[in-house]
Formats: sequence, C-alpha cells, structure tokens
Amino acid sequence: QVQLVESGGGLVQAGGSLRLSCAASGHTSSVHAVGWFRQAPGKERELVAAITWNGGTTRYADSVKGRFAISRASTKNTVDLEMNNLEPEDTAVYYCAADLTYYSEKYWLPRGTSGYEYWGQGTQVSVSS
Repeated sequence: QVQLVESGGGLVQAGGSLRLSCAASGHTSSVHAVGWFRQAPGKERELVAAITWNGGTTRYADSVKGRFAISRASTKNTVDLEMNNLEPEDTAVYYCAADLTYYSEKYWLPRGTSGYEYWGQGTQVSVSS
C-alpha cells in the first residue's frame, strides 16, 4: 500500500501562483504514476496532470497546459504541482493519487484514470477574482 499526503493549498488572487506537494510513503517502489486531480463544488472530478514515477512522461488537461507543471524529484518521494497564472476557475479541492498498476514500460502513462486507487485527503485551492 501507499499513503499520500498533500500540502500547499491556500487562497490566492487571480494571476498568482501556488505550489502543491504530494508526499508518498509506504510501498513507493510499486508506484507507476501519480496524478493530480481536482474537484470543484457541483462538478465532476477531473485529472489535471499526471506523471510517471520515473518522471519521464507527463500529461496535462487542456485547461491547465502552459500554466501548471508537474514534477518529481528523483531523490524524494514527492510529486509537486506548480500552478501559475491561477484563475478563479481553478478553485477546487486538489487531490493526488497513485497508480500501482504494473506496466513493463515504465514511461507509459495511461490515459484512463481507473488505475488510481490510492488517494490523499485533498487540499483546498481558492482563487479570488
């Protein structure tokens, strides 16, 4: 099993920046990918960005391309989400999740989200206009 803890949320004005961090512990050697998801009130949860555990492959939702950057430091079991030029529409609870599905190709990043079975508790991001 893997445990995930998010940090770094808060309140920021439109145009500002925040950096979220997802700390993983437990059986991290089994992690294949980590995704950052968000859910706003009354909306479905959406995948914002994902990265393979080796850091070699990333993917972003169209709504955040060019503004958000996901990264993993090779020496730490953390996955960060740098969020720039934030908009009120980015307001949501942000969750990180881990996919422990085994893939022989470690740079393969699945487009589906059904493999994300381990979740953090979430962190609130609020962007004021």
